[in-house]
Amino acid sequence: MFVRTPAARTSATLASVTLAALLLAGCGHDDDPSVATPSTAPTSAAPSSATPTAPTPTVTATPSASASTAAVDQQITVTIAKKRVDPPTGRITVGKGKLVRITVTSDVADELHVHGYDLGARLPAGTPGSVEFKADKTGLFEVETHESELVLFQLVVR
Repeated sequence: MFVRTPAARTSATLASVTLAALLLAGCGHDDDPSVATPSTAPTSAAPSSATPTAPTPTVTATPSASASTAAVDQQITVTIAKKRVDPPTGRITVGKGKLVRITVTSDVADELHVHGYDLGARLPAGTPGSVEFKADKTGLFEVETHESELVLFQLVVR
């Protein structure tokens, strides 16, 4: 297919990425019952123990627990502004059995979704939303937003 306009190219790319994500992760529905309410972002972080293979979102090991949850093994933080993911989309590798927290702040209201684990969080504009889970399934899992259809990163669990 020959695409002439940037908008058409973007639409075609988003459609391809969405189709690939659905085929790889088997996402079956948008009405995810595990959608969590937003939580506050953690306040402390230490150097990462992740093994990135491309530019990746911030990944840190957290030495102490936040006020509302147990200590996490890996903290992943992403910011979305004007449909741009910061840091840029890439892969993050975590060890099987690790406790992972993903915190996303978007400039527009959206929904965070972790494919394969069927977890999500509402993302009110400008307010961080988080999901926390034990990485007990091995494989490659896309982490995306549903409304804007942005792939934030690919989570590799080994």
